[in-house]
Amino acid sequence: MRFAPVTDRLAGLGSEKWDIHIRARKMKAAGEAVIELTIGEPDVATPPALLAAAAAAMQAGRMGYSNGRGEPALLRALAARYTARRGRVIGTDQVMCFPGTQTTLYAVLQAMVSAGDEVLVGDPMYATYEGLIRATGAAVVPVPLRAEAGFRMQAADVEARITPKSRVLMLNSPHNPTGAVLTRADLVALCEVAAKHDLWVLCDEVYEEMCFAGVDFASPLDLGEFAERVVVASSISKSHAAPGFRSGWCVGSPAFCAQLLPLAETMLFGNQPFIADATALAVSAPSPVAAGMVERFARRAELIAARLDGVAGLRVHRPSAGMFALVDVRESGLSGDAFAAALLAEAKVAVMPGESFGSALAGWLRVSLTQPDEVIAAACDRIAGFAQARRSAA
Repeated sequence: MRFAPVTDRLAGLGSEKWDIHIRARKMKAAGEAVIELTIGEPDVATPPALLAAAAAAMQAGRMGYSNGRGEPALLRALAARYTARRGRVIGTDQVMCFPGTQTTLYAVLQAMVSAGDEVLVGDPMYATYEGLIRATGAAVVPVPLRAEAGFRMQAADVEARITPKSRVLMLNSPHNPTGAVLTRADLVALCEVAAKHDLWVLCDEVYEEMCFAGVDFASPLDLGEFAERVVVASSISKSHAAPGFRSGWCVGSPAFCAQLLPLAETMLFGNQPFIADATALAVSAPSPVAAGMVERFARRAELIAARLDGVAGLRVHRPSAGMFALVDVRESGLSGDAFAAALLAEAKVAVMPGESFGSALAGWLRVSLTQPDEVIAAACDRIAGFAQARRSAA
């Protein structure tokens, strides 16, 4: 039987990237004492008010078909939120709702590029980005995010990789996996390059409310002079500890959303009204759980640095936001893949190898900050012991 070319383009870009996580789950299910520091699952329950709102909406019969753009109350709530945060009027005709950020990014990229085009994206990058881009038929053009620049994308590095086929500059701020946050000055410089070369600017902002103390969030939506080319995506998965709700959206120009609408209608023809009602409640006020997560994640990042930085050649990169810290293991002589596999087998600690996020993180590990402090500390002890034993045996 013949398969569509998209299946070849996506070969190896699915669950294979999460092999360590899948193996760790199987080991835990078999009774092994594995410490899991792989995925970005919030460490707090979804706020009860959101559960109550969704349940009340279901009881009220809000389980029928929706429409391709989104439920009116949610569109109004999102328009009000972005108008207040971005300092300029954002209308409901600039918002589209989808089941989660992943679906949002998939739809937006399908509307921006096709076979033969190129998408510039930071390397390292979130593990699904390559698949999202390749699904369109476009090519991934990695832009190195350099540790010495704090893993913040530099406009000169983007411009050096632009070709006549370039169509989109894809950003992620706050960034997963590095925890870097682009400044307003960064965004001005990047958007100026995009305007010079007539590129779309697509920014994944799902970690917007996860900035650590003293770090200011900035969005390309703040820059009204670039409004016609900017689209941002987000959801309540991280900010409201509600990944299972699968409730996301994009914000762009009225013209972009009008072009995107038939695609959204073809894909989904609307998400669930009862989830939209809960999401409207969520985005209408500050998150009741985000501040607590931010405080805990920042504290745990410092704990990891204190316990591991300098131990047996390990180096810890402190994030400015998000749910992860990075550990440089290159002095061990092992790749990130090999280090993570051996760490799981020998020390029963599961972390993500940097190679899952691009070639720029080869020889690094991504460590989740979503376990309790005492679990993080125990994991650090195991990682330190493993690294010291490896160095002694070398």
